[in-house]
Order: sequence, then C-alpha cells, then structure tokens
Amino acid sequence: MKLLPEPRDIPPRLATGAFILNSGLGKLKADEGTAQGLHGMASNAYPFLGKLEPGRFTRLLAWSEIAVGAALLTPVVPTRLAGLALTGFSGGLVGLYLRTPGMREPGSLRPTQDGTALAKDSWMLGIGLGFLGAGGSCAGRTTPKCRTRRGCSR
Repeated sequence: MKLLPEPRDIPPRLATGAFILNSGLGKLKADEGTAQGLHGMASNAYPFLGKLEPGRFTRLLAWSEIAVGAALLTPVVPTRLAGLALTGFSGGLVGLYLRTPGMREPGSLRPTQDGTALAKDSWMLGIGLGFLGAGGSCAGRTTPKCRTRRGCSR
C-alpha cells in the first residue's frame, strides 16, 4: 500500500490545502459581526443552520476548514480520502453559491461581481472529484501488470 501521494497530486493538494487551512485559521479569530455575516449567508442557503448560534457556527466552520486543509497537506492521508473531504466541503460551498440570491447573473451560472468569490469554489469541487478517482483499481485494464495486480500503481 502506497503511503505518499502521486507526484501529480501534490501541487493541487498543497494549493487547496494551504488555502483552506488559512481560511479556517482566520475564521477562528472572527469577531461577532463577521460570525453573524457568515452565519446569515449560510442560514439563507441552508435553513437548518439557523438553529446554531453564529459564534458556534463560525467555530465549527473554522475547525472544518482546518481539518480539510490539514488532510490535504498531510502526505500520509490517502489522496482519495482527502478528495472525499474536499468534495464534501466544496460541494457545500458550491451549493451556497447556487442558493444565494445575487451571486449569479439571472438565468445563468455565471457569477455576478459579488458571486465571484463563491464561484471559485467550483475549482475546489473539481479538484476533489479528481482526487476521488485517484488510486482506483485496475478493473477494466488489460495490461499484464494490472491483470496480476503486481506493479500496479493504482
């Protein structure tokens, strides 16, 4: 079993991991106004979040970002597992973009000026989905290496 990520996975893991980790660390220091803003936006898109107090929501969000960022940056975390965390997290952010009024041009997926900051989360979703395909099985492959599973890097 391979412990280290494939070389092709390292740059996107570093870039997304550092970005998400930094965002989470910043949210740990959020003031009450920032917490209320984050909570209000999230609650509009996901009404069940309205039950949480804004400060608690922001702390949970911060620690979630820290966990996802750390998983991406830690080489011994398998890429598929890190990809699962990234896909789930960024999927929620893309949902926020799609559900929040004023983030998209009318009748379009194209972001408004205000929506550009959230639209970038679609890139993280794409990276996460790509990571989910990493390290898959050799099913359907016809090379001798994959038929015997010896030497198969997947």
